[in-house]
Amino acid sequence: MNRPAEYSSEGSRATEAPAFAPAFVPGGDLTVLGIETSCDETAASVVRLSPDGEATVLSSVVHSQIDDHAAYGGVVPEIAARSHVEMIDGVVRRAMADAGLDYDALDGVAATAGPGLVGGVMVGLSFGKAVALARDLPLIAVNHLEGHAVSARLGARVDYPFLLLLVSGGHCQLLEVRGVGDMTRLGTTIDDAAGEAFDKIAKALGLGYPGGPALEKLAAAGDGARFDLPRALLGRKDCDFSFSGLKTAASRLAQACATDQDRADLGDAVQTAIARQLSERSDRALKAYAERHDHRLFVVAGGVAANRTVRATLEATAAANGFAFLAPPMAYCTDNAAMIALAGAERLQKGLTSDIDTAARPRWPLDEQSALADPVHPPGRKGAKA
Repeated sequence: MNRPAEYSSEGSRATEAPAFAPAFVPGGDLTVLGIETSCDETAASVVRLSPDGEATVLSSVVHSQIDDHAAYGGVVPEIAARSHVEMIDGVVRRAMADAGLDYDALDGVAATAGPGLVGGVMVGLSFGKAVALARDLPLIAVNHLEGHAVSARLGARVDYPFLLLLVSGGHCQLLEVRGVGDMTRLGTTIDDAAGEAFDKIAKALGLGYPGGPALEKLAAAGDGARFDLPRALLGRKDCDFSFSGLKTAASRLAQACATDQDRADLGDAVQTAIARQLSERSDRALKAYAERHDHRLFVVAGGVAANRTVRATLEATAAANGFAFLAPPMAYCTDNAAMIALAGAERLQKGLTSDIDTAARPRWPLDEQSALADPVHPPGRKGAKA
C-alpha cells in the first residue's frame, strides 16, 4: 500500500483545490475503491492505477434499479435513495471480494459527491466516509461528470489533453480535458440533455423504461425520412445544445402514430435528429480545438454513447476533421463505479483529497469558472441552474 505522508485538503467543496496542486508520485501502484450512487445504479469497483497512468479494473459491480422504477416510467428519487441504502453494503462487499482484496490493500476511497439525485449521492458518499474513517484512508470526493470524462481511460491508454463530448441522461457538454480538475467547457445544453430527450420521447411512444435503448431498438425498423423534425439553434455559432423543441414536437407526433410502423419511423427520425445535432455542435468544437492543439483525439462518453447510430455519426464527424475517435467500452458508458475509482486514483496521485465533511451536491459543474462567468440559466425566480 502506498500513501502520501501528508494529504492535501480540498475543503468542504472538492473542486476548490488548486488545479495544479503539487503532484504526489507514489512508489508503486494505487488501489482505490470507488462508489457510485448518483442516480438509479448502486455501484462499487476497485481500480488499480500504475505510476505511468495505466488503469486496471479489478472488480466492477453494478446493481440496477430498472425494475423498481419501470412502473413509473422514470426514476423516482425516494425509491432510488431507499434502494441505495439497502444495497450499498452488499455491493461494496462483492466488489472487494471480486477484487480478491481486503480493506488493508486500499490506498484510498473515492465516492461520487455530485451532481445527481442528492438523496442517493448522500448514501454513497456517507458509506465512503465511513470506510475512510474506519480504515484511516484518504477520501476522494469525485464529480460524477469527471468520472465520465476519464472513463475512456478504462479501456485504453489515453493521453491528455483531448476533446470530450459528455452525453448522458442528465448532461450534454463539450469539454476540453487536460486532466482531472482541469477542464474547460466549450458548450452545454441550454435546456434538456440528449438522454432525457430519448427517454421522454420513448415514453410518449409507449415504450418501456429505460427509454433510450427501447427507442434504439424500435428505430432499427423505421424510416425517419417520413418526419420533418425541428433543428435547434440554427442561427447560433456556438457549441451549445437544445433538445426541448425536438422533444415537444416528437411527443406531439407520437400521439398521431396509429401503427407500429408509424412509431418505428418516428423513432428513427428522433434518433437521427439527435445524432445530427450532436454531430453539428461537435464539428464546431473539433475545428476550434484543432486550432489550439496538435494532439487530436475526440472522446465520447456517457450513456448515450452506447447508441450505435449516435456513435457511428460522431465517429464519422471525428474522421472528417482528422481526429481519432474513442468511446469507453459499453460497460463503462452508463453509470458505473470503475470510472469513479479511476478519477479518485488520478486525484490521489496528484495529492488531491477531500475533507471528511465534504457535502453532497445536487449540482456541480465541471468547469465552475465558466458556469459562474457565463451561466446557461441566469439567476431568477427559479434560481440558478448550472
